[in-house]
Amino acid sequence: MAQAGEVLFRLPIAATNGEIVVTQPQTQVYLLTFNSPADNRLLPDFCNAFRLALDIIEAKYEPGVLITTSGIAKFYSNGLDLETAVSTPNFFNGTLYALWRRILTYPMPTIALLNGHAFAGGAMTAMMHDYRFMNPSKGFFCLNEVELGANLQLPMSSIFRQKCTPQAYRLLVLEAARLNGPAALKEGIVDVLGDLNSAFKYIEERKLVAKAQPGMSGRAVFRALKEGMFAETVGYLENDGKGQSSLLDVPEKETREIESIQARVKQWEKQSKL
Repeated sequence: MAQAGEVLFRLPIAATNGEIVVTQPQTQVYLLTFNSPADNRLLPDFCNAFRLALDIIEAKYEPGVLITTSGIAKFYSNGLDLETAVSTPNFFNGTLYALWRRILTYPMPTIALLNGHAFAGGAMTAMMHDYRFMNPSKGFFCLNEVELGANLQLPMSSIFRQKCTPQAYRLLVLEAARLNGPAALKEGIVDVLGDLNSAFKYIEERKLVAKAQPGMSGRAVFRALKEGMFAETVGYLENDGKGQSSLLDVPEKETREIESIQARVKQWEKQSKL
């Protein structure tokens, strides 16, 4: 997607020779465009640059509306690089969940503009935003963990439970449905089918710029409202999903479960012969 408006600042994404560019296409509307080849994976450098960009916007500019999108036509984000994620110390709690919590509780309205595919972690990142706009003719929204044999952690899963209907939640998590724009809109996962101009129109119609009040008190209230709305997910993001097995513990836990099942069945067989 071409950059729109005055460039406010750029941040490098060193690992992929990519960058984040933040522009101001309209007064108090900030467009954060990430371009991290080949498909905007949620690598540590990407997450850290994204989070820093959010910090800079909040600290240096008037409150308004934040739009995030991709400069890569095919992908909003293709999610995690699992090998890097599990091998990077403190990646989940210190990097990924810190970014998601920042987006989820950001003290101004946020819009994820999905120009292309949003898979797995990319779909989760989009769900952390207040609103989602999706390309009506290109791209899929999908949680494909069941196909990959990967567990969904509580911080990853709870946001869908809080924002989706039970039917849509089941469709995404247990069926790994690949939803195009119209299907995602039908399920209530995205709010609007459209492009950047559609987002501008929506912002104007809903008077979203005015919702983010200036000053410390206005920012604190907006953040607190979001923390209250999504307290469950915020809690999991802050506590690293404690109480659930990690991605790597699933096979071990499954082995213990099968052993326990077999023991109970053997006990039943023994008793039934009496």
